[in-house]
Formats: sequence, C-alpha cells, structure tokens
Amino acid sequence: MTIERALANRSKWAKGTRLDSWMYRIMRNIWIDEGRKQTRSRQTFVIEDAGSGVGGDGAQEASVELSNIDRAMQKLPEDQREAVLLVMVEGYAYKEAAEIVGCPVGTLNSRLVRGRDALMGLLGEVG
Repeated sequence: MTIERALANRSKWAKGTRLDSWMYRIMRNIWIDEGRKQTRSRQTFVIEDAGSGVGGDGAQEASVELSNIDRAMQKLPEDQREAVLLVMVEGYAYKEAAEIVGCPVGTLNSRLVRGRDALMGLLGEVG
C-alpha cells in the first residue's frame, strides 16, 4: 500500500529531502486511515453470529476492561494516543516511533509519559 501511494504521489516528493522520512509519513497516514476505517466498521457492522457466544467463555471481565481502556484511549489527545499506541501497543522503539510521527525522540518521550500518566489516571490506577 505504501509503495503504491508513494508511486501515485511521487510528484509531491521534494528532491533533496529524505525519501525514508517521506515514506514513513505515507505509511503512518495509511496506518491512521486504516485504524479509523476499522473503528468505523466495528461501530457500524456486526457479524450475524456475534451475539451467539456472548457470555459463553467467561471473558466478560476482559471484554469490559478492554472497552474501558479503549474509551480512556479515545479521551487522550491525538499526539499522546499515537505515542502510547506506537510504543506500548505496537512495540516500536522510541527512535522508530519518533521517525514515524516525525518528531524528536524527546518530544515523543514526553508525549508517551503524559499519555501513559493520563491513561492511568483515567483508568483509576495509581502510578
């Protein structure tokens, strides 16, 4: 997907700038778009048999907890949410996540710390 979009928009790349950073930005935008698309589809469409297993496997508490975490994540500012997702969920190193986002490592670190602290506060956990 990233390569297809880059080729389709190759006229937008400014010569003399870093190609890898430009590609990361494209990849990041695709990742954000896909995440939004999946969120919208989960809110709109449910598979026909979705209700048949509710309560069957005893995972209600886990489901409720994930729902609480998701709601708390949605309350975070976008830059903090992105830092938390890239580092804590996706497992990127700070440097890689900073390159994807397009900011210095120190900025990403402060966004991550603020986002993590806010998330813990929203979830009622002591840090």
